[in-house]
Amino acid sequence: MLNLNGITVRLGGRLILDGVNAALPPGSRVGLIGRNGAGKSTLVRVIAGELEPDGGAAEMPRGSRLGYVAQEAPAGSATPFETVLAADTERAALMEEAETSHDPDRLAEVHERLLAIDAHTAPARAARILVGLGFDESMQQSPLDGFSGGWRMRVALAALLFSQPDVLLLDEPSNHLDLEAVLWLEDFLKSYRATIVIVSHERDFLNNVVDHILHLQGGKVTLYPGGYDAFERQRAERMAQLEAARANQVAQRAKLQDYIARNSARASTAKQAQSRIKALAKMAPIAAMAEDPSLSFDFPDPDELRPPLVTLDMASVGYGEKPILKRLNLRLDPDDRIGLLGRNGNGKTTLARLLAAQLTPMEGEMASSSKMRVGYFTQYQVEELDARDTPLEHMTRLMKGKTPGAVRAQLGRFGFSGDKATTLVGKLSGGERARLALALITRDAPHMLILDEPTNHLDVDAREALIQALNAYTGAVVVVSHDRHMLETTADRLVLVDGGTASDFDGSLDDYIALVLGGGSKADKAEKKANKKEDRRVAAEARERAQGLRKEAQAAEREVVKLTAERTAIDQAMFAPAEAAPALAKLTMTELMKRRADLSERIEAAETRWMEISEALEGAAA
Repeated sequence: MLNLNGITVRLGGRLILDGVNAALPPGSRVGLIGRNGAGKSTLVRVIAGELEPDGGAAEMPRGSRLGYVAQEAPAGSATPFETVLAADTERAALMEEAETSHDPDRLAEVHERLLAIDAHTAPARAARILVGLGFDESMQQSPLDGFSGGWRMRVALAALLFSQPDVLLLDEPSNHLDLEAVLWLEDFLKSYRATIVIVSHERDFLNNVVDHILHLQGGKVTLYPGGYDAFERQRAERMAQLEAARANQVAQRAKLQDYIARNSARASTAKQAQSRIKALAKMAPIAAMAEDPSLSFDFPDPDELRPPLVTLDMASVGYGEKPILKRLNLRLDPDDRIGLLGRNGNGKTTLARLLAAQLTPMEGEMASSSKMRVGYFTQYQVEELDARDTPLEHMTRLMKGKTPGAVRAQLGRFGFSGDKATTLVGKLSGGERARLALALITRDAPHMLILDEPTNHLDVDAREALIQALNAYTGAVVVVSHDRHMLETTADRLVLVDGGTASDFDGSLDDYIALVLGGGSKADKAEKKANKKEDRRVAAEARERAQGLRKEAQAAEREVVKLTAERTAIDQAMFAPAEAAPALAKLTMTELMKRRADLSERIEAAETRWMEISEALEGAAA
């Protein structure tokens, strides 16, 4: 069990964590969520032992191994494969000792331990993890110094997963991953049997991986059973109850104040008035759960253009003399909402740059309207903002000749009003910088928005606001994202970049996910399919067979969530009796432990049943 006991942290005189208390059940998979700047990474660093709190502590059972990816990416001449293998320090030490020791008795002990930890299968496990995170065989054997920072962070993640710690801490692990790697990581974590704490803003990822949500707000945490959707339902109910209590309290205060005003001066009722004054003074106000008013995205609508916006006819594009993509035949219209799919390195960004006219075709033709304006967002634009300037100064430079009112109006569309417009960029959060970059690229009301991983610095609420703004925008949208929720809610057309070209994907995002989890590329699978109509018939039959299994899986999953919630309540009764439910508070410690053991057995049985059904479901979908 991981216990957070009264953790308090102040940074720069500001209270970040205010007596954080939580008991995380053994083997739980916990999603740590909260708005940007709430202190999630700070709490993770305290748990990891990288930051000394001002008060309190994070406690784990003695001998527990904790794993955490540091911010620095690994580097040097070692290969990804060597780096991952070295992460299991016990195995590495034993393997070295097996080569150097001359003591027969010690050698016997070493080999016995190597057998116990399954050391000889380690190379295969390391390779599987690296493949899952996007490293082919040649990449696994290349020096780390030849990789970008994002790929080296993938190596750090692979090393952490390979080391199999008892408590696994992951701080936004999907930020450096493409959709395909995210799907693999999700599948890996679902079968991970130790305690996991994950900071993530991706609702699909949280829904599919975690069994608890730890919500950090105002320096305090609240633990909810279930995934992100379950958290939202429970929080909505809590907010409604809180608002009802606040409204009731406001009415009570008004009634007391009215009585005091009418009766304080009358001798016959002065004592009653005094007692009500004391009651009013002791009534702690219930705060309204206000949302951040600066959380804003509002894309200006462009003037109309006749379709098509862009047409590619047998176009090739690349860098230098080598094309990355060939035989491109695509048409984009003003009402298109396109999601680009494909692994990192396949050419999604290259295609985006071609559509944005940052690259020109090496062969073939590209036709576009001469009046078309394009807004192209990349993470590089966020990183290249001048930290010494304000949002107002950035926008004024780009909107040269526009009135101060027009400049401020564009900033206001993205939440930079009043003092926020004159705050130094260096003091803005990552999410605020992303909003500023979006404000800058849309200053001239573009006819097409091309967004390359726009959600990396945004929390869940900000992502939802961005999605709503994109759906209200009247221009064309092209999105590259590993966030499935964003793709599902903004894209109605999918284009797969694979095999050196790009073409419309004939299916839904769920179909693509099934394709990825099944292995192989679209081109590989297409070669094996001689009759498309027959394939659809077979797929329809498979879906029908799988429907019953899905219902069984959902029932088993609900059972796991229900039982886990009951176990969490018992844990609370054991470690925080004052906050326990009345029925549990009456039980003795022995009764609580007995009930907890019974629930743990039932959870294990339900999880086993869920896994068996899931395997059968995978078999039915194959």
